[in-house]
Amino acid sequence: AGRTHRSVHCPDCKLQPDVLNEIGNTLCDFFAAHNIQPYDEQTGKGLVRHVFLRRGVHSGQIMVCLVCTRAKLPHAEELCRALTAQFSDIATILINVNARNTNVILGSETHALYGPGFIEDTLCGVPVQLGPLSFYQVNTLAAEQLYGIAAEYAQLTPDDLLLDLYCGMGTIGLSMADHCRELIGVEIVPEAIESAKANAARMGDAIAAKSRFFCADAGQAATQLAAEGLHPDVVMLDPPRKGCDEATLSAVVTMSPRRVVYVSCNPSTAARDAKWLEEHGYRAEKVQPVDLFPRTRHCEAVLLLTKLNVERHIEVDVSMDELDVTAAESKATYNEIREYVWEHHQLKVSNLYIAQVKLKHGIIERENYHKAKNENAKQPKCPKEKEDAIVEALKHFQMI
Repeated sequence: AGRTHRSVHCPDCKLQPDVLNEIGNTLCDFFAAHNIQPYDEQTGKGLVRHVFLRRGVHSGQIMVCLVCTRAKLPHAEELCRALTAQFSDIATILINVNARNTNVILGSETHALYGPGFIEDTLCGVPVQLGPLSFYQVNTLAAEQLYGIAAEYAQLTPDDLLLDLYCGMGTIGLSMADHCRELIGVEIVPEAIESAKANAARMGDAIAAKSRFFCADAGQAATQLAAEGLHPDVVMLDPPRKGCDEATLSAVVTMSPRRVVYVSCNPSTAARDAKWLEEHGYRAEKVQPVDLFPRTRHCEAVLLLTKLNVERHIEVDVSMDELDVTAAESKATYNEIREYVWEHHQLKVSNLYIAQVKLKHGIIERENYHKAKNENAKQPKCPKEKEDAIVEALKHFQMI
């Protein structure tokens, strides 16, 4: 049940393939028939905590993982025979051990009861091996659309260095590796980094040679790479729901990539991080929501941020001797500007509004009309209609 720890019987979940519902129901029947008890989080008793199922969309392979409080499962061989006889696509059956008093789903210890301990699939052409600890988007087809948008936003060239932070199994970066000079991936989960290296190797020597993956916290790794003078051309960010910490964002700004592509499963934290980046030299250019979770209120999003002085600014040298700011200020008084606006537009404008527009156009204010008398006061902003009228007056008086 939503926002509770109370289990609700759900034999026909609409969010997953029918075959996974059938496997789940078969497992529950088997546990009941053999008196294998579910875990009780209040008392800490019971054996089976979770049934964790995965299916490769392109391969069709299925992983069955039982999260238990100990490694021994009664009647394990009988269970494996029954499942594989009924469901031919099951490629592996595992026990993951989690004996801690926690709401974290998986433990770190996993034992294979049947098969190699992983399933295989492809995502954006990248061959992947999925174990229970591997992060993988649950909606593969929508994820391929998501990563396609990320690649479009990245606009990589053959000379580019791509830094993929929170890289997981390396899927996003590896799907773009053909289009860049070098790929560096960073992820904190050791199993995911091993998977990323294996995925790169399966893509061939050329991709493996240009790809490097490091196991580290994204923020610490980004800070270290920035300190070493790394200058990636494009940075890919795919953080968890909490978004990026300030250390990561600061390191990204220090490395000064021309583009930052931000893949987010929580648009609110993505908006927060985009605002931070905008305050530190980047501009949010595009955002594309992607409905990765149909029939739920969640969605993912891809954001493109570009470095301002690369794509938006032209740097010029101007001698102060060439500027006649005092002359510009003296060409018309505030009263003359107000009278002009009233005569031509029948709009009343204040000194504050005039000062805001003058400041916007580079006319320095000597008397600080644009500053509030009380430093804590909230200033109204000049409406667009009045701003346009003031601009016309400034042009009339040849002040701009």
